[in-house]
Amino acid sequence: MTVKLYYKDPYIRTFETTVKNEQIDEQGRYVVLHETAFYPTGGGQPHDVGTINGVRVKDAQEVDGEVRHYVEESLQSQEKVTGEVDWVRRFDHMQQHAGQHLLSASFEDLFGYKTVSFHLGQETCTIDLDVPKLTEEEAKRAEESANKIVLKNTEIISKWVSPDEAQQYPLRKQLSVSENIRLVMIPKVDYSGCGGTHPAFTGEVGGISILKWEKQKKQVRVTFVCGQRMIDELYKKQKVMETLTKTLSVPEENVGEATKRLLQQTNDQEKTIDNMKEKLLTYEAEKLVATPHTVGHNQVVQLISYEYGMKELQKLAKIVLNENSSVIVLLISEVGGKIQIVCGRGSNLTLDMNLVLKEVLPVINGKGGGKKDFAQGGGEAIRSAEDVMKELLNRCTVKV
Repeated sequence: MTVKLYYKDPYIRTFETTVKNEQIDEQGRYVVLHETAFYPTGGGQPHDVGTINGVRVKDAQEVDGEVRHYVEESLQSQEKVTGEVDWVRRFDHMQQHAGQHLLSASFEDLFGYKTVSFHLGQETCTIDLDVPKLTEEEAKRAEESANKIVLKNTEIISKWVSPDEAQQYPLRKQLSVSENIRLVMIPKVDYSGCGGTHPAFTGEVGGISILKWEKQKKQVRVTFVCGQRMIDELYKKQKVMETLTKTLSVPEENVGEATKRLLQQTNDQEKTIDNMKEKLLTYEAEKLVATPHTVGHNQVVQLISYEYGMKELQKLAKIVLNENSSVIVLLISEVGGKIQIVCGRGSNLTLDMNLVLKEVLPVINGKGGGKKDFAQGGGEAIRSAEDVMKELLNRCTVKV
């Protein structure tokens, strides 16, 4: 088994040791050392990265007590090596993991809400609480309680114990192992079985901030950050706030109301634009109805557009059919290398427009469908809109 220096002292950044072996598996090339300060993935905490004799360690995994260091290139049979852990990443993980202990303890002590899972992500962390909902007041109180413990700078103690010794402590949850039991203890706050790395004192967590929470099936997922991540999050939000205050030309405390007004103005403008579009489509429909083309025994209203989308084509077709129930409508749009088609007929006719459309769609590798009186579809502009219109008109003639 690999001697795990990160349990002896989580603050070790560099160490000297010897190589046990170097091999390749399905994940890549890995090196096993006689001892290591590289923490492998486990217990909700991601692995460390760093270097061994200058060769980058990109992953660390534990297999049967052996820590495998996945490296980007061979160490070339070097026997004595120096390992260096990426301390910024390691200390960040220590802050987040200890912060999770404090936050979970606060939720349980204040409200009896138990933590059932923990995830330490690259940007944020989450805990899942075994409750159906969480109020803003509860989240605020738990956050305040956890930060008070941070300010007390209480010692964080890690200890290996036997099963009998473990039962002497008020454990927050049942142990998941029956041997090699490691307890992480924050006196009078939290006693938990944990294999992760943590700072020596709660003050090093730096602070805890709950960002949001959301329902996950029958549980609530709480997203939070600690330490440097909290500072980074504050900086990011402050930059956003500065941008908003400049853009809206209002002081910070009025950003909320100014944003609501802007959104309302935008909604009003969109409604005005929609009404104008509706009027333009009505005007377009009136022109089309006034100048139909005779195809066989039917009157056909046809249009090729290079700006309308499917929504506009559908609206235009329906307006035309409301104006005249004795015409066929064939509308085509060619925009952005795509062909879109709408086919319709008035209630006084019996032509199957769905069948007409489906017979033409293959020429543009298209898909679509609808009912006998109204259908729509689209495809690639591998044929011109004019050619597609001719195909539609030919089908209408054949089906009369």
